[in-house]
Amino acid sequence: MVDPYPLLLEPILKTKVWGGRRLADFGKELPEAEMVGESWEVADLGATMPSGGGGGAARSVITNGPLEGRTLNEALRLWGPGLVGNRWGDADDFPLLVKLIDAREHLSVQVHPTPAFAAAHLEAKVKTESWFVIAAEPGAELYLGLAPNADRAAVARAVSAGHVPEVLRAVPAVPGECHHLPSGTIHALGAGVLVAEVQSPSDTTFRLYDWTEEYGRPPRELHIDAALDSIETDPPPPPSRVPPGDGMVDLVTTDRYVLRSARGLSSIALQAATCTVVMCLDGVVSIDHAGSSLALTKGSTAIVPASASSTTQLDATDGTVLLAELTTDDSLATTTVSQQR
Repeated sequence: MVDPYPLLLEPILKTKVWGGRRLADFGKELPEAEMVGESWEVADLGATMPSGGGGGAARSVITNGPLEGRTLNEALRLWGPGLVGNRWGDADDFPLLVKLIDAREHLSVQVHPTPAFAAAHLEAKVKTESWFVIAAEPGAELYLGLAPNADRAAVARAVSAGHVPEVLRAVPAVPGECHHLPSGTIHALGAGVLVAEVQSPSDTTFRLYDWTEEYGRPPRELHIDAALDSIETDPPPPPSRVPPGDGMVDLVTTDRYVLRSARGLSSIALQAATCTVVMCLDGVVSIDHAGSSLALTKGSTAIVPASASSTTQLDATDGTVLLAELTTDDSLATTTVSQQR
């Protein structure tokens, strides 16, 4: 049997009506004249929504080492806890979905199902996500939660009147900030924003509003009743922020994953017995394991298996890296955000 080793994956590119061409700056080979909104860096979904992922399965293909050409799911079947640690047995698929998202235009205003909704509708899956803002044009915004004093009834009225943006809370998109969106948060990425998104492995999305008049888009399916049933009225937690200078900062801790950012560090030890997704956001980051080295450039992503974590070192002397670690403590039940401001 092949011992677990750091994996490189082929990105899965998604054409979107709101997408752009900036992912080419992150090493992606974009189809000519296509507007690409998403690069799925780590994906292991047995099925996707036709309106979101395009329908069918979406499984990343490994591009290095003995498992080259095989899928991430095949590596999971082969290595089990060697890949995902004590998360083995939680699900049949790899427990994270990681993306780069380029919003040339506003994304649809949407909601993902809450645990209560998913429990009553078995076809729906909870989707908790975090956005790390990589780049933003001047004046770009994020829509996160409801405006003050707005509730579900106000949203329903706004849907009927076609005024959904008026009941949303808009905040500036600031590079280096990380926003966590618990499932049930009404949200939309604004135009001119590029983010790294880490989320639970679900593609269930309920659209409330799609900016059809603003952008002249063809109408797409809306899911108003399901969205209204899923909206949580509590505001999302405040963002965490990467401070100036070199170092590592904790960004988000959830019951599924922990996000950290690091830059300018020559030796980064990974959490023992924990699977870590490593995304290079800028410069060059090297992954050293068992006498071999992988060089990640801007936009490259790798997975370090749990059983390889103790013998793997990262060198981010000349780069910036986002680390998404699978949580190993099943008792974690709430989301906390670093108080770096």
